[in-house]
Amino acid sequence: MIILWVVLAVIGLPLLALGLYFAKAIVQGAVEGWRGADESDDDADKPYELPAAAAALGLLPPEQQNRDSAAPVPAVLTAALDAAKAGDWRAAADLLAATAAERDWEHRSFHSWSLADAAAEDDTWLLAWESARPDDPGAALVRARSTVALAGKVRGAKRAKHTTSEQFQGFHRLMEESRAHHERAAALGVEGDPVPYIGRISTALGLGDPHIEVERIWKEITDRDPYHYEAHYMALQYWCAKWRGSEKLARDFASEAAAKAPLGSLMTAFPLIAHFEHDESDSTDADRTPEMRALVDAALADAAAADPAHPRLPEVRHLLAYYLCLQDRDETAMEQFRLVDGYVDALPWRYRGDPAGEYCRMRDLSLANTGGGTESQD
Repeated sequence: MIILWVVLAVIGLPLLALGLYFAKAIVQGAVEGWRGADESDDDADKPYELPAAAAALGLLPPEQQNRDSAAPVPAVLTAALDAAKAGDWRAAADLLAATAAERDWEHRSFHSWSLADAAAEDDTWLLAWESARPDDPGAALVRARSTVALAGKVRGAKRAKHTTSEQFQGFHRLMEESRAHHERAAALGVEGDPVPYIGRISTALGLGDPHIEVERIWKEITDRDPYHYEAHYMALQYWCAKWRGSEKLARDFASEAAAKAPLGSLMTAFPLIAHFEHDESDSTDADRTPEMRALVDAALADAAAADPAHPRLPEVRHLLAYYLCLQDRDETAMEQFRLVDGYVDALPWRYRGDPAGEYCRMRDLSLANTGGGTESQD
Protein backbone atom coordinates (compact mmCIF):
# COMPACT_ATOMS: atom_id res chain seq x y z
CA MET A 1 0.00 0.00 0.00
CA ILE A 2 2.62 2.53 0.98
CA ILE A 3 6.34 2.81 0.89
CA LEU A 4 7.64 5.13 3.61
CA TRP A 5 11.03 6.74 3.45
CA VAL A 6 11.81 6.87 7.16
CA VAL A 7 14.65 8.89 8.54
CA LEU A 8 16.46 6.41 10.76
CA ALA A 9 18.82 8.90 12.38
CA VAL A 10 18.94 9.39 16.12
CA ILE A 11 15.83 11.63 16.05
CA GLY A 12 14.17 14.44 14.42
CA LEU A 13 8.73 13.50 15.18
CA PRO A 14 1.76 11.91 15.89
CA LEU A 15 3.66 14.30 15.57
CA LEU A 16 1.99 13.33 17.94
CA ALA A 17 1.48 12.90 17.66
CA LEU A 18 -0.28 14.62 18.66
CA GLY A 19 -0.63 16.60 16.70
CA LEU A 20 3.33 16.34 17.43
CA TYR A 21 6.70 17.88 16.63
CA PHE A 22 8.68 14.68 16.12
CA ALA A 23 6.29 13.32 13.51
CA LYS A 24 6.48 16.57 11.59
CA ALA A 25 10.21 17.04 11.91
CA ILE A 26 11.82 13.68 11.26
CA VAL A 27 9.57 11.66 9.07
CA GLN A 28 9.79 12.51 5.40
CA GLY A 29 8.60 10.36 2.58
CA ALA A 30 6.42 9.84 -0.43
CA VAL A 31 3.49 7.50 -0.38
CA GLU A 32 2.47 5.86 -3.62
CA GLY A 33 0.37 2.93 -4.72
CA TRP A 34 -3.09 3.90 -3.58
CA ARG A 35 -6.12 3.86 -5.87
CA GLY A 36 -5.40 5.98 -8.89
CA ALA A 37 -1.69 5.16 -8.81
CA ASP A 38 -1.93 3.82 -12.36
CA GLU A 39 -2.23 7.35 -13.68
CA SER A 40 0.35 8.20 -16.30
CA ASP A 41 3.36 10.35 -15.46
CA ASP A 42 1.90 13.01 -17.71
CA ASP A 43 -1.27 13.11 -15.63
CA ALA A 44 0.76 13.28 -12.41
CA ASP A 45 2.59 16.33 -13.76
CA LYS A 46 -0.57 18.24 -14.60
CA PRO A 47 -1.36 21.21 -12.35
CA TYR A 48 -4.16 20.63 -9.87
CA GLU A 49 -7.63 21.82 -10.81
CA LEU A 50 -10.38 21.89 -8.19
CA PRO A 51 -13.34 19.81 -9.41
CA ALA A 52 -16.58 21.74 -9.76
CA ALA A 53 -18.30 19.31 -7.41
CA ALA A 54 -15.66 19.98 -4.74
CA ALA A 55 -16.01 23.72 -5.18
CA ALA A 56 -19.78 23.43 -4.89
CA LEU A 57 -19.33 21.77 -1.49
CA GLY A 58 -16.94 24.49 -0.33
CA LEU A 59 -13.94 22.16 -0.37
CA LEU A 60 -10.56 23.82 -0.80
CA PRO A 61 -7.67 23.40 -3.26
CA PRO A 62 -4.15 22.48 -2.02
CA GLU A 63 -2.90 26.05 -1.77
CA GLN A 64 -5.68 26.85 0.72
CA GLN A 65 -5.10 23.84 2.97
CA ASN A 66 -3.49 24.69 6.32
CA ARG A 67 -0.29 22.63 6.61
CA ASP A 68 0.38 23.51 10.26
CA SER A 69 -2.71 22.11 11.95
CA ALA A 70 -5.12 19.18 11.74
CA ALA A 71 -8.09 21.44 12.53
CA PRO A 72 -8.86 25.06 13.46
CA VAL A 73 -6.81 26.16 16.46
CA PRO A 74 -9.09 26.86 19.46
CA ALA A 75 -9.68 30.57 19.97
CA VAL A 76 -8.34 30.51 23.54
CA LEU A 77 -5.09 28.94 22.35
CA THR A 78 -4.78 31.37 19.45
CA ALA A 79 -5.23 34.28 21.88
CA ALA A 80 -2.58 32.87 24.24
CA LEU A 81 -0.11 32.32 21.38
CA ASP A 82 -0.68 35.80 20.00
CA ALA A 83 -0.17 37.35 23.44
CA ALA A 84 2.98 35.28 24.02
CA LYS A 85 4.46 36.39 20.71
CA ALA A 86 3.78 39.96 21.82
CA GLY A 87 5.66 39.29 25.06
CA ASP A 88 2.70 38.76 27.42
CA TRP A 89 2.72 35.38 29.20
CA ARG A 90 -0.41 35.85 31.33
CA ALA A 91 -2.90 34.39 28.84
CA ALA A 92 -0.75 31.26 28.51
CA ALA A 93 -0.52 30.95 32.30
CA ASP A 94 -4.29 31.35 32.68
CA LEU A 95 -4.96 28.82 29.91
CA LEU A 96 -2.83 26.10 31.49
CA ALA A 97 -4.10 26.89 34.97
CA ALA A 98 -7.65 26.36 33.67
CA THR A 99 -6.79 22.95 32.21
CA ALA A 100 -5.30 21.94 35.57
CA ALA A 101 -8.34 23.16 37.52
CA GLU A 102 -10.65 21.25 35.16
CA ARG A 103 -8.33 18.22 35.09
CA ASP A 104 -8.54 18.41 31.32
CA TRP A 105 -5.34 16.55 30.53
CA GLU A 106 -6.02 16.22 26.81
CA HIS A 107 -6.20 19.97 26.32
CA ARG A 108 -3.36 20.52 28.78
CA SER A 109 -1.04 18.43 26.61
CA PHE A 110 -2.38 19.95 23.39
CA HIS A 111 -2.06 23.55 24.58
CA SER A 112 1.28 23.09 26.33
CA TRP A 113 2.87 21.61 23.23
CA SER A 114 1.70 24.49 21.03
CA LEU A 115 3.02 26.98 23.56
CA ALA A 116 6.27 25.03 23.81
CA ASP A 117 6.74 25.11 20.06
CA ALA A 118 6.30 28.89 20.15
CA ALA A 119 8.82 29.17 22.99
CA ALA A 120 11.33 27.15 20.98
CA GLU A 121 11.25 29.97 18.43
CA ASP A 122 11.45 32.79 20.99
CA ASP A 123 11.26 32.22 24.75
CA THR A 124 11.37 35.86 25.85
CA TRP A 125 7.81 35.64 27.17
CA LEU A 126 8.51 32.33 28.89
CA LEU A 127 11.57 33.77 30.63
CA ALA A 128 9.39 36.62 31.91
CA TRP A 129 6.80 34.09 33.14
CA GLU A 130 9.48 32.06 34.94
CA SER A 131 10.86 35.22 36.52
CA ALA A 132 7.46 36.38 37.75
CA ARG A 133 6.34 32.94 38.95
CA PRO A 134 9.40 30.72 39.50
CA ASP A 135 7.41 27.70 40.66
CA ASP A 136 4.47 27.89 38.28
CA PRO A 137 3.78 24.32 37.09
CA GLY A 138 2.52 25.63 33.76
CA ALA A 139 5.76 27.49 33.07
CA ALA A 140 7.81 24.45 34.10
CA LEU A 141 5.79 22.25 31.75
CA VAL A 142 6.21 24.62 28.81
CA ARG A 143 9.96 24.89 29.50
CA ALA A 144 10.34 21.11 29.53
CA ARG A 145 8.44 20.60 26.32
CA SER A 146 10.07 23.57 24.59
CA THR A 147 13.48 22.04 25.27
CA VAL A 148 12.43 18.95 23.30
CA ALA A 149 11.05 21.12 20.50
CA LEU A 150 14.25 23.16 20.40
CA ALA A 151 16.32 19.96 20.27
CA GLY A 152 14.40 18.89 17.19
CA LYS A 153 14.91 22.26 15.54
CA VAL A 154 18.65 22.17 16.28
CA ARG A 155 19.01 18.70 14.81
CA GLY A 156 16.84 19.46 11.79
CA ALA A 157 14.78 17.08 9.70
CA LYS A 158 17.41 15.90 7.23
CA ARG A 159 18.94 12.44 7.02
CA ALA A 160 21.93 11.69 9.20
CA LYS A 161 24.42 12.07 6.35
CA HIS A 162 23.22 15.65 5.87
CA THR A 163 23.33 16.48 9.59
CA THR A 164 26.51 17.92 11.11
CA SER A 165 28.21 16.67 14.24
CA GLU A 166 27.48 20.04 15.82
CA GLN A 167 23.76 19.53 15.18
CA PHE A 168 23.86 16.07 16.74
CA GLN A 169 25.79 17.36 19.74
CA GLY A 170 23.34 20.21 20.25
CA PHE A 171 20.43 17.84 19.96
CA HIS A 172 21.82 15.43 22.56
CA ARG A 173 22.71 18.22 24.96
CA LEU A 174 19.22 19.69 24.82
CA MET A 175 17.50 16.33 25.11
CA GLU A 176 19.55 15.53 28.19
CA GLU A 177 18.55 18.89 29.64
CA SER A 178 14.93 18.04 28.96
CA ARG A 179 15.14 15.12 31.40
CA ALA A 180 15.78 17.48 34.29
CA HIS A 181 13.16 19.93 33.07
CA HIS A 182 10.53 17.20 32.90
CA GLU A 183 11.45 15.96 36.38
CA ARG A 184 11.00 19.48 37.70
CA ALA A 185 7.68 19.88 35.86
CA ALA A 186 6.47 16.61 37.38
CA ALA A 187 7.54 17.70 40.86
CA LEU A 188 5.75 21.04 40.51
CA GLY A 189 2.81 19.61 38.61
CA VAL A 190 -0.79 19.38 39.62
CA GLU A 191 -1.86 16.15 41.30
CA GLY A 192 -2.94 13.65 38.68
CA ASP A 193 -1.34 15.48 35.75
CA PRO A 194 0.21 12.97 33.31
CA VAL A 195 1.60 15.53 30.86
CA PRO A 196 5.16 15.92 32.28
CA TYR A 197 5.53 12.15 31.98
CA ILE A 198 4.24 12.17 28.41
CA GLY A 199 7.04 14.58 27.61
CA ARG A 200 9.51 12.09 29.05
CA ILE A 201 8.55 9.60 26.36
CA SER A 202 9.77 12.16 23.82
CA THR A 203 13.11 12.23 25.60
CA ALA A 204 13.24 8.44 25.85
CA LEU A 205 12.49 8.08 22.16
CA GLY A 206 15.14 10.60 21.17
CA LEU A 207 17.91 9.32 23.40
CA GLY A 208 17.12 5.63 23.07
CA ASP A 209 16.18 4.92 26.66
CA PRO A 210 15.73 1.18 27.36
CA HIS A 211 12.34 -0.50 27.38
CA ILE A 212 12.31 -0.86 31.15
CA GLU A 213 12.58 2.91 31.58
CA VAL A 214 9.69 3.57 29.19
CA GLU A 215 7.60 0.95 30.98
CA ARG A 216 8.26 2.82 34.24
CA ILE A 217 7.21 6.13 32.65
CA TRP A 218 4.16 4.46 31.13
CA LYS A 219 2.95 3.34 34.53
CA GLU A 220 3.24 6.91 35.81
CA ILE A 221 1.07 8.05 32.91
CA THR A 222 -1.60 5.37 33.04
CA ASP A 223 -1.93 5.64 36.81
CA ARG A 224 -3.00 9.22 36.15
CA ASP A 225 -4.86 8.94 32.83
CA PRO A 226 -5.18 5.48 31.28
CA TYR A 227 -6.70 6.66 27.98
CA HIS A 228 -4.70 9.76 27.09
CA TYR A 229 -4.41 10.12 23.31
CA GLU A 230 -1.05 11.90 23.00
CA ALA A 231 0.48 9.55 25.55
CA HIS A 232 -0.56 6.55 23.47
CA TYR A 233 0.59 8.18 20.25
CA MET A 234 4.05 8.89 21.62
CA ALA A 235 4.36 5.47 23.23
CA LEU A 236 3.31 3.79 19.98
CA GLN A 237 6.03 5.70 18.16
CA TYR A 238 8.57 4.41 20.67
CA TRP A 239 7.41 0.81 20.17
CA CYS A 240 7.47 1.04 16.36
CA ALA A 241 10.18 -0.81 14.45
CA LYS A 242 11.59 2.46 13.07
CA TRP A 243 12.36 3.65 16.60
CA ARG A 244 12.98 1.45 19.64
CA GLY A 245 10.65 -1.50 19.17
CA SER A 246 9.31 -3.82 16.49
CA GLU A 247 6.21 -4.34 14.42
CA LYS A 248 4.94 -6.94 16.87
CA LEU A 249 5.50 -4.73 19.91
CA ALA A 250 3.74 -1.82 18.22
CA ARG A 251 0.77 -3.86 17.04
CA ASP A 252 0.40 -5.56 20.42
CA PHE A 253 0.54 -2.22 22.22
CA ALA A 254 -2.09 -0.73 19.91
CA SER A 255 -4.41 -3.74 20.13
CA GLU A 256 -4.28 -3.79 23.91
CA ALA A 257 -5.03 -0.07 24.11
CA ALA A 258 -8.05 -0.41 21.84
CA ALA A 259 -9.39 -3.51 23.60
CA LYS A 260 -9.34 -1.97 27.08
CA ALA A 261 -10.62 1.51 26.33
CA PRO A 262 -14.18 2.81 26.60
CA LEU A 263 -16.07 3.98 23.52
CA GLY A 264 -15.31 7.61 22.76
CA SER A 265 -11.70 7.51 23.98
CA LEU A 266 -10.34 7.31 20.38
CA MET A 267 -8.02 4.47 21.35
CA THR A 268 -9.29 2.43 18.38
CA ALA A 269 -7.21 4.69 16.13
CA PHE A 270 -4.00 3.06 17.29
CA PRO A 271 -4.34 -0.32 15.55
CA LEU A 272 -4.82 1.68 12.33
CA ILE A 273 -1.75 3.78 13.08
CA ALA A 274 0.32 0.69 13.89
CA HIS A 275 -0.77 -0.83 10.58
CA PHE A 276 0.06 2.38 8.72
CA GLU A 277 3.51 2.62 10.29
CA HIS A 278 4.51 -0.93 9.30
CA ASP A 279 2.72 -1.63 6.03
CA GLU A 280 5.35 -1.52 3.27
CA SER A 281 3.30 -3.29 0.61
CA ASP A 282 2.84 -1.66 -2.77
CA SER A 283 -0.91 -2.31 -3.09
CA THR A 284 -4.06 -1.62 -1.15
CA ASP A 285 -4.83 -5.30 -0.55
CA ALA A 286 -3.62 -5.16 3.06
CA ASP A 287 -5.97 -2.22 3.71
CA ARG A 288 -9.08 -3.91 2.37
CA THR A 289 -9.18 -7.12 4.39
CA PRO A 290 -12.14 -7.97 6.62
CA GLU A 291 -9.89 -7.33 9.62
CA MET A 292 -9.00 -3.83 8.42
CA ARG A 293 -12.63 -3.03 7.64
CA ALA A 294 -13.50 -4.07 11.18
CA LEU A 295 -10.78 -1.80 12.59
CA VAL A 296 -12.11 1.12 10.56
CA ASP A 297 -15.67 0.39 11.72
CA ALA A 298 -14.50 0.40 15.33
CA ALA A 299 -12.74 3.73 14.86
CA LEU A 300 -15.82 5.20 13.18
CA ALA A 301 -17.95 4.25 16.20
CA ASP A 302 -15.28 5.62 18.54
CA ALA A 303 -15.15 8.95 16.71
CA ALA A 304 -18.95 9.21 16.71
CA ALA A 305 -19.02 8.71 20.49
CA ALA A 306 -16.12 11.05 21.28
CA ASP A 307 -16.46 14.51 22.78
CA PRO A 308 -16.71 16.86 19.76
CA ALA A 309 -14.24 19.15 21.55
CA HIS A 310 -11.59 16.42 21.91
CA PRO A 311 -8.44 18.05 20.49
CA ARG A 312 -7.34 14.84 18.73
CA LEU A 313 -10.65 13.95 17.10
CA PRO A 314 -9.76 15.67 13.81
CA GLU A 315 -6.58 13.58 13.56
CA VAL A 316 -8.68 10.42 13.80
CA ARG A 317 -11.07 11.73 11.16
CA HIS A 318 -8.18 12.31 8.73
CA LEU A 319 -7.03 8.73 9.22
CA LEU A 320 -10.56 7.42 8.77
CA ALA A 321 -11.05 9.38 5.55
CA TYR A 322 -7.86 7.83 4.18
CA TYR A 323 -8.73 4.22 4.96
CA LEU A 324 -12.38 4.59 3.95
CA CYS A 325 -11.22 5.86 0.58
CA LEU A 326 -8.83 2.92 0.19
CA GLN A 327 -11.71 0.55 1.02
CA ASP A 328 -14.03 2.10 -1.61
CA ARG A 329 -16.37 3.32 1.14
CA ASP A 330 -16.57 6.68 -0.50
CA GLU A 331 -19.83 8.06 0.87
CA THR A 332 -18.57 7.56 4.41
CA ALA A 333 -15.12 8.81 3.45
CA MET A 334 -16.62 12.06 2.20
CA GLU A 335 -18.38 12.56 5.52
CA GLN A 336 -14.96 12.57 7.16
CA PHE A 337 -13.24 14.62 4.45
CA ARG A 338 -15.88 17.34 4.73
CA LEU A 339 -15.36 17.55 8.51
CA VAL A 340 -11.59 18.13 8.23
CA ASP A 341 -11.19 19.96 4.94
CA GLY A 342 -8.88 22.95 5.06
CA TYR A 343 -6.27 21.33 7.34
CA VAL A 344 -3.73 18.62 6.49
CA ASP A 345 -1.24 18.34 9.38
CA ALA A 346 -2.29 14.80 10.30
CA LEU A 347 -1.60 11.21 9.35
CA PRO A 348 -1.27 10.12 6.62
CA TRP A 349 -0.74 13.44 4.86
CA ARG A 350 2.09 14.68 7.07
CA TYR A 351 4.24 11.78 5.82
CA ARG A 352 3.89 12.97 2.22
CA GLY A 353 6.19 15.12 0.21
CA ASP A 354 3.14 17.19 -0.79
CA PRO A 355 0.62 16.80 2.08
CA ALA A 356 -2.03 19.14 0.71
CA GLY A 357 -1.78 17.82 -2.82
CA GLU A 358 -2.08 14.18 -1.76
CA TYR A 359 -4.97 14.99 0.56
CA CYS A 360 -6.88 16.76 -2.22
CA ARG A 361 -6.25 14.02 -4.75
CA MET A 362 -7.62 11.37 -2.42
CA ARG A 363 -10.57 13.51 -1.35
CA ASP A 364 -11.44 14.22 -4.98
CA LEU A 365 -11.20 10.52 -5.82
CA SER A 366 -13.79 9.66 -3.19
CA LEU A 367 -15.97 12.55 -4.30
CA ALA A 368 -15.84 11.36 -7.93
CA ASN A 369 -16.73 7.83 -6.86
CA THR A 370 -19.85 9.10 -5.08
CA GLY A 371 -21.05 10.58 -8.36
CA GLY A 372 -19.67 14.02 -7.63
CA GLY A 373 -17.95 14.16 -10.99
CA THR A 374 -14.37 15.06 -11.86
CA GLU A 375 -14.90 18.03 -14.14
CA SER A 376 -13.08 21.21 -13.14
CA GLN A 377 -14.37 24.69 -12.74
CA ASP A 378 -13.64 27.03 -15.62
